[in-house]
Amino acid sequence: MGRPWLHVLAQVVPVPLGLLFSGALVWGATNADWSGTTSNSGNAWESGSLGLANDSRVPMFRVDNMRPGDTGSNCIRIESNADFPTALKLYSNSPNWPSNFQSFINLKIEVGSGGTFGDCNGFTPQKTAFDGTLDQFVALHTDFRNGVGPWTLPGKPPNSLSFRFAWKFSRSAPNSAQSVVTNEVTFTWEAREHK
Repeated sequence: MGRPWLHVLAQVVPVPLGLLFSGALVWGATNADWSGTTSNSGNAWESGSLGLANDSRVPMFRVDNMRPGDTGSNCIRIESNADFPTALKLYSNSPNWPSNFQSFINLKIEVGSGGTFGDCNGFTPQKTAFDGTLDQFVALHTDFRNGVGPWTLPGKPPNSLSFRFAWKFSRSAPNSAQSVVTNEVTFTWEAREHK
C-alpha cells in the first residue's frame, strides 16, 4: 500500500519552493537595476630627481709656462633639473699636493648669473664665494659638509648659477717655484634637497 501523505507532500511543496525561487529571481533583477559604479583611473607615482650638469667640455684651466704676475679666468654654468628647492655647494676632493707651489696661485671664485664656459661676457657677480690661495681651497673645502656655499636653487627655471674662477700667479713666487706642476684639481658641485 502506498503512502498518501507523500503524494500530498509532492503536490504541496513545489508551490512554496517555486514562489521562493521566483522571488529570488525578481530580487536579483531589481538589485541589478539599482547598482551604480564610479571610478578614478590613471593614478601613478613618479619620483623626482636631482641631477646637476655643467656646460664645460674641457678642463677650465690648463696653464703652461706661468710667470709671476700671470693671470687668467674662466666661467662655468651649473644647471639643476630638480623640481624642488636644492642647496648647492662647491668643493674639491683633490689629493694633497707635495709642495707649497700651489700657495702662490691666488684663486677668486665669484657666483652670479650670465656667462658660459669659456666666455665670461655677460657674467654678473652676486657674491664672492672664495678669495684665497689654491692650496687653501683644496685643504679647507673637501666635501659637502665644509664646501663653499650653500646657494639655493629654487627648483623652477631659471634653475642655474654661473661661477667665475680667476687666478693669479703671485709675484712673490720664489725660484723654487720654477718648472713645478700641481696635481690635477677637480672642482665639484653638489646639490641636496633644501627644506
